[in-house]
Amino acid sequence: MATPSKNMKAFYKQKKKKTTGGTTKSKSSKSTKPAATDIAQLPHGVSLDLKDADIEEEERALREFDMNMAYGPCIGITRLGRWERAQRLGLNPPKEIEKLVKSGKVKLQSLFDGRM
Repeated sequence: MATPSKNMKAFYKQKKKKTTGGTTKSKSSKSTKPAATDIAQLPHGVSLDLKDADIEEEERALREFDMNMAYGPCIGITRLGRWERAQRLGLNPPKEIEKLVKSGKVKLQSLFDGRM
């Protein structure tokens, strides 16, 4: 009796399909396809390249809060709602986040809102 590894290799052996005729693409030509993220589809005020100098300290703190999974998921909930939920669960979210969100100077929606 043949060993299973020999049978599996023979069964799953890959073969390339040979094509006859047709056109071939030149490797030196550059693709003219648009980028995966179209700039026209981004919300107002959101850029693709976010450099450290472009982000204010408040926004940086809020983004760190959004990225920290210790306070639970942030999709489908406002930043204030997430902060309050984390507080109820005893997760001790930063007080500065509550102050920032309640001040009204920053967006209430998380970094991922509308992207997932």
